[in-house]
Amino acid sequence: MHKLTRSDLLTLEAYAQQRGEFRARVMAHKKKRTVHIGEHLTLIFEDRLSVQYQVQEMLRIERIFEAAGIQDELDAYNPLIPDGGNLKATLLIEYADVEQRKRELVRLRRIEHAIALSVHEHAPVTAIADEDMERSNDEKTAAVHFLRFELDAAMIADWNAGAAVTLASTLPAMPAEVTLTPEQRCMLAADFV
Repeated sequence: MHKLTRSDLLTLEAYAQQRGEFRARVMAHKKKRTVHIGEHLTLIFEDRLSVQYQVQEMLRIERIFEAAGIQDELDAYNPLIPDGGNLKATLLIEYADVEQRKRELVRLRRIEHAIALSVHEHAPVTAIADEDMERSNDEKTAAVHFLRFELDAAMIADWNAGAAVTLASTLPAMPAEVTLTPEQRCMLAADFV
């Protein structure tokens, strides 16, 4: 997938005019790329469109219109776009109750290093977490992490041929597993180009 450049972005004025429609399109797109592992773990698989939305929103919120500032945002978010042999996702640890969330983030320390993807008959691939910066410490994990799953050519070929794909939390404190639906598998296969 090609990285975003300044020419891919709308000006602040143009984005303001199109924001409602663009946002609705992106939210529908992201919904199809969202996978729940149990009740409290959500993976949102990022791609060029989802990253473009994030960049446009940051430019809007921060009122960034100078070339250097725009490039800084592109440099920060482009690493979230898949490279053709991987999938990239935002991991959300979700608890509605604030106090429960605080307790669980302590209990689930290092969960970002215990998320695995399996393509049928291949060894599981454990996600590489938070390459840009460490988000956890010795006491607790963060509620948001950025993950990368590296797949080899044989795994991608079997994925594209319809092999079952599962995602799992292998952390003993929260074991959970889900099999991708055919629709999810097909949607995410677009990231391998």
